[in-house]
Amino acid sequence: MQLALVVQFIYFRVCKLSAKPEFIENAKTGNILARRCTKCSEIHLATVYFCKKCGNKGFEDSIIEGKGKVVTYTIMTVPPEGFEEFAPYAWAVMELDGFSGVRISGFLPNIATPEDLPIGTPVKVVGFDQRGLVLEKQ
Repeated sequence: MQLALVVQFIYFRVCKLSAKPEFIENAKTGNILARRCTKCSEIHLATVYFCKKCGNKGFEDSIIEGKGKVVTYTIMTVPPEGFEEFAPYAWAVMELDGFSGVRISGFLPNIATPEDLPIGTPVKVVGFDQRGLVLEKQ
């Protein structure tokens, strides 16, 4: 019984909060919902509680363009259950243009070899679905 309560708590605290409806709606239009520190204007992803630059707790929503460059990735040729129809694909980490150090990860379809996705390739957010953020090469 206690294990079930712990699992339920983790699900509602972590899974349900990981992709807020506002974040999803912005991603579907190619944007990222971020947070701007009200003290120093540093941009953060929506998952932080303190500004990494000044320690402030105050933030305001900021919508930024979901374009950037690939900094690392892994190619999935043997996907997890439920993702077989999408293989091969890459799970890529991109650094957002104009925001040094602000990185997001997402799904990049039709990537079979490293030659298909050199580090530094320009990519953009094009949507959000059951795979998470969906990226596309520019």
